[in-house]
Amino acid sequence: MIELEKLDQGIAVLTLDRPQSANALTLPMVARLRSTIAALNDDRQVRVLVLAARGKAFCAGLDLKEVLMGEDAPQGPIENMDLQERFAGLMSEVAGARFPVVAAINGAAVGAGMGLALAADVRIVGPGAKFLVGAVKVALSAGECGISYHLPRLIGGGRAFEMMLTGRAVDAGEAHAIGLATTLAGEEDLLDAALKVARQIAANSPYAIKHTKQVMHANIDAPGLEAALELENHVQCLALGTEDFREACRAFAEKRVPQFTGR
Repeated sequence: MIELEKLDQGIAVLTLDRPQSANALTLPMVARLRSTIAALNDDRQVRVLVLAARGKAFCAGLDLKEVLMGEDAPQGPIENMDLQERFAGLMSEVAGARFPVVAAINGAAVGAGMGLALAADVRIVGPGAKFLVGAVKVALSAGECGISYHLPRLIGGGRAFEMMLTGRAVDAGEAHAIGLATTLAGEEDLLDAALKVARQIAANSPYAIKHTKQVMHANIDAPGLEAALELENHVQCLALGTEDFREACRAFAEKRVPQFTGR
């Protein structure tokens, strides 16, 4: 269902591995993803997570046949809410991870799969990438899996409304043009492009990486400039006292690459 590989520089690669079903999410798969990300959060050696997928699709969203039409399909509002909360919890795990998450989006990201991609901090797309809300086409609300939260923050309210209300697909070129993706890579170069960004991030100090992500997430929703400045000042004051900052100063003076230790 999923595959985890740990590389050098504190980079982990988590791959959705259900290509025969377009990497559609089942409940066991969601549980594995959540527990794996939670375990990575506790591993202080991990600095960046790359989220990838095997096959032609990134993630086709909820596996309707297995989850909603099988023997264990939810019955009634209480079980329906439990199902929603399990999927929503996965988006929270990704967005709230201690480390940045880079998504390498090779193909269709539909519904919950789109929510998963949007929960990442950086999105690299291949030429076959496609974003599709989907739910609105099957008589469900397009507001699911954090899409109504993340999408307008990435591309603006007007474009988000249009995508969510029509349910139309956005291809890789358009996604890159409107800011839904940061980089448009070639099909063969997609994972390498994602790993390149991951290595650039991982080259910085663990404190700087972690707290830059935290400040960004907090200040996107800051009530005003003063609140944002106060948080920035607090985080920066702590950073000035770290051994990694002193090492950065020494490396600058000595014209060498700093060796960060996370202290």
